[in-house]
Amino acid sequence: MVGKLMVLGISVLSLLLLTWSAEAQEQTCNSHMFSENKQFTTCRDLPHLTSYLHWTFEQETGKLDMAFRHSGISGTDRWVAWAINPNNNLNSAMVGAQALVAIPQSSGAPRAYTSSISNYGTQLPEGAISYNHTGLTATHQNNEITIFATLTLPSGTTNLVHLWNDGPLSGGTPGAHDMGNSNTQSKESLNLLSGSSQGGSSGNSVRRRRNVHGVLNALSWGTLMPLGAIIARYLKVFKSADPAWFYLHVTCQTSAYIVGVAGWGTGLKLGSDSVGVKYNTHRTLGIVLFCLGTLQVFALLLRPNKDHKIRIYWNIYHYAIGYATIIISIINIFKGFEALEVSVGDRYENWKHAYIGIIAALGGIAVLLEAYTWMVVLKRRKSENKTAHGINGTNGVNGYGQQV
Repeated sequence: MVGKLMVLGISVLSLLLLTWSAEAQEQTCNSHMFSENKQFTTCRDLPHLTSYLHWTFEQETGKLDMAFRHSGISGTDRWVAWAINPNNNLNSAMVGAQALVAIPQSSGAPRAYTSSISNYGTQLPEGAISYNHTGLTATHQNNEITIFATLTLPSGTTNLVHLWNDGPLSGGTPGAHDMGNSNTQSKESLNLLSGSSQGGSSGNSVRRRRNVHGVLNALSWGTLMPLGAIIARYLKVFKSADPAWFYLHVTCQTSAYIVGVAGWGTGLKLGSDSVGVKYNTHRTLGIVLFCLGTLQVFALLLRPNKDHKIRIYWNIYHYAIGYATIIISIINIFKGFEALEVSVGDRYENWKHAYIGIIAALGGIAVLLEAYTWMVVLKRRKSENKTAHGINGTNGVNGYGQQV
């Protein structure tokens, strides 16, 4: 039964991880539904700032019907803007850009207007832009600002350089945006026909590294580490599993540590590249996990023999550090999801649900094995007591056969 439960658990985990990986490749924008049945033929998950672009483009007329969505705007203290650079200059996309700006209001829809950006110190003043446009409106719902507009692009346009950003408001006047990686690299060259793009810098690379970091840590600290603890706690109850359970446990935990260190390293690099994004708690817990995991590795190398007088103290240390590592690991993975929700919005919501499924599967397996192994232990004790009682009675030692 134990073997079947373990196989079932591993199968469930594999399925969830495959689902998780597949969902990571899908574009979130495809599932978005606009009000009033408004539809667009193409959409794109933009690589920074929780943003999405939807559009329908008529090459013959140059008509670009678009909607720009920016999540994570819960109050009325931040502006949002999307712009096109008519010079198609990706390296200095901001100067000369023609922007659509939305400023949220305490009541009613955001104020939407156009602004021509002439310098880096702009406060996005309202003014005319070089593109004819109609239907410029904005909405603010569910912590998301959406800008709608229809632009007429020059004849023959198929590619454009566009950029997007957000920033603080002071008395209703836009201030300078943050200078973190997500803000300074929120630009790309976009093909309106195919939907393909080329980033100004490492946008796609940052997303890939973020995905790698999340998968490595969820697989190692968040999955293999608890699985190794389950193996050690429950399989060693069965005499037939000795010493196989030990080698499985060591293999599982060692693999978790190696993969986890790789994930930890990518996290440090991501943190140094994400200037202006707050990962303090997540980063601190990650460092704590690395230290605890390293202590466990050294403890394994210094493990005393079973009959050594200090073995009991080593066991207490090993269990305490091990369970602390698992608990902090799970907490920190959810802290990572919280950090992603702040910096890139709900794009990773499906990843979070997948990991919840993994933890639920591991928890379910642990509950079943806990009940089953207790039954085995109690049955074994009962059998041993009966055997001991029978032996004592036969030999007349502390039994009814004793002669006085």
